[in-house]
Amino acid sequence: MIAVDTSSMIAFFQGEEGEDVKILRENIEVGNIVLPPLVLTELLSDHKLPIEISKIMTELPILEIKNGYWERAGGLRAKILAKKLKARIADTLIAQSCLDNKVGLITRDSDFKKFAELANLKLMSH
Repeated sequence: MIAVDTSSMIAFFQGEEGEDVKILRENIEVGNIVLPPLVLTELLSDHKLPIEISKIMTELPILEIKNGYWERAGGLRAKILAKKLKARIADTLIAQSCLDNKVGLITRDSDFKKFAELANLKLMSH
């Protein structure tokens, strides 16, 4: 399974091109995509989201939130901030979901590079 970030999912539905969209398309076709819970929340927060897309999103499997998730996410964010780097809470929660479930992340958001460098988050694109 491979997780997908909001940025890549939006690009996919808007018909954009890129390495992330290509990887996403290939993995959606074989049922290999999962969503971090926060990504589902971000996507469904768009009041203009077409019902068809909303239905697709809610049918995708969601990564499990494991015991100690919030504590590990806090520690991960502290590790990034200690290096004087920006660590948005949403990105941290997405990264921690992927790390806990041992899945890579498809993204076009360069903010995840620091999680790859400092916490071994496997990025599938970018």
